[in-house]
Amino acid sequence: MKYLGIDPIKPKIAVFDFTSCEGCELQLANKEDTLAGFLNAVEIVTFREISSAASDDYDIAFIEGAISRSDEITRLMDIRKKAKVLVALGSCACFGGVNRMKNAYDLNQANREVYGKIAKETLPVRSVKEIVPVDLEIHGCPVSKAEVERIVQHLVWDIPYTQPVYPVCFECKQRYATCSFDLGQLCLGPITRGGCGAPCPVGGLSCWGCRGPSEDPNYEEFFRIANEYGYGDDEIEERLNFFGGFEGVR
Repeated sequence: MKYLGIDPIKPKIAVFDFTSCEGCELQLANKEDTLAGFLNAVEIVTFREISSAASDDYDIAFIEGAISRSDEITRLMDIRKKAKVLVALGSCACFGGVNRMKNAYDLNQANREVYGKIAKETLPVRSVKEIVPVDLEIHGCPVSKAEVERIVQHLVWDIPYTQPVYPVCFECKQRYATCSFDLGQLCLGPITRGGCGAPCPVGGLSCWGCRGPSEDPNYEEFFRIANEYGYGDDEIEERLNFFGGFEGVR
């Protein structure tokens, strides 16, 4: 579609999946009310979930999933060489996600117990940025399609975009949600990066921190409040480790 008689320059987009459930990729193909406009703004050359076409000629690479095998490392490094911009898509790509919990175990022993004599290759889970430079991160499990669209607008038309620095609690208050702590649920909202619109607390499920830490989180105060509500250190640590974004905090 021309604008003022000029053919717009559409960046070539490629979407790749690694160790993940591919739920973030589904978000890109959802939200039908904006899908046509989204697809019209870019040229998707590789995206296995929506097309069998594949090309090595792309400008922007979206990476979903964590890195957990040597062949994934090789593949990711090759993608990084070809992409002008590389975007980590979702919690697994940004932090290692739920997959990262396996790093707490003896992988060789677990491999033998699960697969017996036909063990599978496996490595400690790492995020994308632990392997190659990342230009942008889109947090969440799954990502917010609206946030992806804002970032694509930023990449395509240079529309200003900044990552939210406020915590999820801010958005809970905007949406008049009752505090999860007052509902008897441990919640990471006070220290988790906002931008999702707080769908979990609004829907009655406390925040599990899928978007990672907010800017300059006050961990000391959060731990004090959680302890005050009766949550022990082990329970708090288990919640912090669930998506990998708070690794090393405690």
